[in-house]
Amino acid sequence: MLIGELAGRFGLAAHVLRHWEDEGLLAPERVNGRRTYGDHHAVRVAMILRGKAAGLRLDQLRAVLDAPGGASRRELLREHRDALDEHIRELAASRELIDHVLHCEAEDFTRCPAFIRLVASLEDGAAPHYC
Repeated sequence: MLIGELAGRFGLAAHVLRHWEDEGLLAPERVNGRRTYGDHHAVRVAMILRGKAAGLRLDQLRAVLDAPGGASRRELLREHRDALDEHIRELAASRELIDHVLHCEAEDFTRCPAFIRLVASLEDGAAPHYC
């Protein structure tokens, strides 16, 4: 398939695939000077999109996709999953803080003792807690 066909399958602009090629993520065949792609390229595009959705940068994706074997890929993804888990914890703490503010009965939530304790617990790196 040509670049426009592959890009269209994923709702992408063709320049995105050319950028990924420049970044070393895709290596299309060349026929009469035109990029051509096979089903294995479509699988790789899907993997790139899922990786980006999981927060992987293009250089991280290249490292995972070009790793010498399954064990190396798993280790790289394990490291990223651990970073994702930490980010999820941080997001959950932020959400709890916002939830408190949205339900706080104090006229000014910044003066609410429970809010102040919650912020202090976040500064200490502790799990948020309410009274």
